[in-house]
Amino acid sequence: MKIKWLAHASFLITSDSGTRILTDPYHADGDKLAHAEFKESADIVTVSHGHGDHNNVKAAAGNPLVLNTAGAVSGVKDKTIKIKTVQAAHDDAGGSKRGQNIIFCFEIDGVNICHLGDLGHPLTDEQAKAIGKVDVLMIPVGGFFTVEPPIASQVIDQLKPKVILPMHYKTDKISIPIKPPDEFLKGRNNVKRPDTSEIEIKAGKLPAKPEIIMLKYAL
Repeated sequence: MKIKWLAHASFLITSDSGTRILTDPYHADGDKLAHAEFKESADIVTVSHGHGDHNNVKAAAGNPLVLNTAGAVSGVKDKTIKIKTVQAAHDDAGGSKRGQNIIFCFEIDGVNICHLGDLGHPLTDEQAKAIGKVDVLMIPVGGFFTVEPPIASQVIDQLKPKVILPMHYKTDKISIPIKPPDEFLKGRNNVKRPDTSEIEIKAGKLPAKPEIIMLKYAL
C-alpha cells in the first residue's frame, strides 16, 4: 500500500487493490490552516471528531463511505480491508473540555495501521488492548489540543509500532497554537526524513526496529 501525508492529520491510504482512504480531511483556512484542500476522489473518509480541521468530508470527490461514529463499521465494499474504531477523548478529562475522539484501526494488505485522531490522553490498558497490533502509527505530536510530546512517547511505548508517522504539529502553513515536532524528536536517533510526502508499506518488509518517518506535507 501507499501512504501519503496530505497535511495536519489528513493522510491518503491507497491499498494495493486501489481502494483510497482519506483520514481527517481539514477545512483550509487562510489564517489558521493555510494548507490546500484535498480535491481528489476517495472511497472511504474517516473523521475522528467534528472539529473543522478534521471533518471536511466534502473535500473528497465522488460518493465516499463516511465513517464518523464509534462502533461497528459496515459498508466497506473492499472486503480485503478491515476497519475498527476505539473510543477515546480529545482531552484528559474524559471529553468534558473538547469532546470525544475516535481512533481508527485499519488492516490493509496485511499491515495494521492506527490513526489516533486528536487523542488527548494516555491510552488506558483497555484501549491499547482494543487497538491491538500496530505496524504503522499516525500520532499527533504538537500538543496543546492533543497529547503533549512526552505523552505521545508514552503512547508509542504502549503500542510498539514499527513505523511512526507524526502528524498534527505546526508547519509553516499553520498558525494555531500547536508545537513544531522538535520537542518530540529531541534526542531520537531513529528519525528518517525522506524527500517525499508518500511512502510504500509492505507486509514482511517493515523495519526491524521502530522508525519515525517525517514525511513532507503534500498540500
